[in-house]
Amino acid sequence: MDPKLKTDDKLYNRLSVDDAVVLLVDHQTGLLSLARDMPAADFQNNVLGLAKAAKYFDLPTILTTSFEDGPNGPLMPQIKDMFPDADYIARPGQINAWDNEEFVKAIEKTGRKQLIIAGIVTEVCVAFPALAAAKAGYDVFVVTDASGTFNNVTRDAAWMRMQKEGIELMSWFAVACELARDWRVDMEGLANLFHDSIPEYGPLMDSYSAAQGAKK
Repeated sequence: MDPKLKTDDKLYNRLSVDDAVVLLVDHQTGLLSLARDMPAADFQNNVLGLAKAAKYFDLPTILTTSFEDGPNGPLMPQIKDMFPDADYIARPGQINAWDNEEFVKAIEKTGRKQLIIAGIVTEVCVAFPALAAAKAGYDVFVVTDASGTFNNVTRDAAWMRMQKEGIELMSWFAVACELARDWRVDMEGLANLFHDSIPEYGPLMDSYSAAQGAKK
């Protein structure tokens, strides 16, 4: 990053590309049917948007599943294909990922203190490890639109429980913008990330590209 574009990380507790790790928890094919608090296509698009952002910013990413030999099913293949070299912890039975020693050690190995968490379902697979991580001294950021559950009632209860413990709630778009800091660092790369993953953002970028072309 150009030193002239450096921003003040002490302004508030915001995400840093140098201290963040992404945890994708139980985005399993069987559990996808339980994520009903938003349209299925929107949810899957958000999950992949977060995953693409993790790749774009080159963040350490840890994948985990719960009892995937049972009805929960395997990890979404798109995620597995996107992170072929990532730590992949297939938990044999622990519902709370934080109860799995291998999962916690994978986080500790990164040396990072900001945990960006998303998963299915929000009040269990996301909230349980998020609460445990906050208790362990990590700064925890839950990606609300890349996490899904049965309905708005259970989702909102989970959000309130986590916020009470100081866990921050963000969208994947906000995560990407906070990590990026400044459009001037890589305008084209960031624009492509949003164009490909946010349907509403596509026309905006298309009109901008057309206007830029007209100036030449």
